[in-house]
Amino acid sequence: MLGHLTETDWDVVVIGSGMGGGMAGRRLAERGLSVLFLERGPTGRRAEEPNLFSGHTDSTAREIRGFWPEPVRAVVDGTVQDLWSTFGACVGGTSAFYAATLERPERHDVEAREGRPHPTGGWPVPWDGLRTYYAEAERLLEVRGAADPLTEDEAVLLPAPELSAGDLALQRSLAARGLNPYRMHVGIRYVPGCRECAGHKCPRACKMDGRSAGVEPALATGRAALLDRCHVERLDMSHGGVAAVVATRGGMPLRFRAKRYVLAAGGLGSPRLLLASRQEGWSDGVANRSGLVGRNLMFHLNEMLALWSSSAPRSGEPQRTLALRDFYFRDGARYGIVQSMGLAADYGNILMALGERFDRSPLRSMRFAREFLRLPALAAARVLGSARVLVGILEDLPLPDNRVTLNADPAGTMVVTYAISDELEARRRAFRRLMARTLRGWPMLFLNAGPQLNYGHPCGTLRFGHDPVTSVLDPDCRAHGISNLFVADSSFMPTSTGVNPSLTIAANALRVADAVVADLTRGAVAQIGVAP
Repeated sequence: MLGHLTETDWDVVVIGSGMGGGMAGRRLAERGLSVLFLERGPTGRRAEEPNLFSGHTDSTAREIRGFWPEPVRAVVDGTVQDLWSTFGACVGGTSAFYAATLERPERHDVEAREGRPHPTGGWPVPWDGLRTYYAEAERLLEVRGAADPLTEDEAVLLPAPELSAGDLALQRSLAARGLNPYRMHVGIRYVPGCRECAGHKCPRACKMDGRSAGVEPALATGRAALLDRCHVERLDMSHGGVAAVVATRGGMPLRFRAKRYVLAAGGLGSPRLLLASRQEGWSDGVANRSGLVGRNLMFHLNEMLALWSSSAPRSGEPQRTLALRDFYFRDGARYGIVQSMGLAADYGNILMALGERFDRSPLRSMRFAREFLRLPALAAARVLGSARVLVGILEDLPLPDNRVTLNADPAGTMVVTYAISDELEARRRAFRRLMARTLRGWPMLFLNAGPQLNYGHPCGTLRFGHDPVTSVLDPDCRAHGISNLFVADSSFMPTSTGVNPSLTIAANALRVADAVVADLTRGAVAQIGVAP
């Protein structure tokens, strides 16, 4: 099998099989192209359900379960910590574990509007150039929910299950305070017995992710192939383009060739690969003539709050139910969406959250003390078990010194350097005050005291734009100065927007795939000597 894969001249090699790689590969295969997916992690059994928040710190155990196997070195506000990251390394990538929230951003997230200036001047593709791709992504991902009463652009939605009596009461209570809650937009089919599978793989293709909505339909065309457990080490360059992908599998060296290459290894993984591909002519890394590969890293800040009410979900009820955008843009400031967390306030998730806070604290060197977190986790689970947990997603903005680089020891591992700016901290405090003031009198508690980075939402590290001096990719997400390399993951985003990035990744991946098809078509026409 390996001989066939390495000897074939593919139309497209897709590096990564998460939301971006899966959706781009599906589009390319359905357009009649031959596609090879290269995935670092395992395929796994379709019925398996490993939980990303299980606390495993053994690299082999993590790799078997499809978690990123190595700790990521993070230097946050000068404090060094090694994080067992919350992203996947398996078919479907992080999206195999995500909570399937698929919300559109707002028009002003992409272009300046009257009274709503854009922090970077706007994306190189206008909103109207993205709308059709958002709609198509919503159809392919079978997004369910209800219309957001505050948005200008209606999403393409299938009906969602009716709200439970408790959720309906919560929605009415929020509306009575002048807010505009709606049934949040999720990529879940809600087959009988659906458990929403937030934080773990879905065993029945009920949750729509890079695997179920991308890779599997691509393979079903008969024009795509998948190689898992394939560690891509570098891109070999020749004559202004990628000549081959160099990889290993089980210690065996491999090379793969294609007419075009789509890099979709994620907001951290894609810049890591480009930086690791240093060679003659690319001494600072492939596509890095601007010096921006890995820079402008953004996450979101999570503001989690417990809201006590009679509407708290009972066991078995859907958790991902309500969202509201009343705080999305207020008084000239960019905040973000507030939505149901989707994770139960149970012992396991509380222990995971306490563990993350411990790992960022001055006590982190006292590893034995981590075991004592079980007691407060048990106590908190008893209290929070009757609460609805909501999360406010605060938009992050790009700063060049927030970045991902390579670690020398162990060689090639990732280092995240991030500083929370005074502007972001001030906006965070204003966001919390705004939510607290609006919910005054309602029993509630913010669950995080300090800023909490959402490490599952990295983006911006290969930003697209018109100018090769200030961007890594052109408006089609082709690397400046490289004829056959495209990018289809969250790294392309110039700003993080105020919603989860998954739908934007999927929509842009479809757009990038269309650009690849058009580029190959132009090349074929030119080869036979017919004017395009």
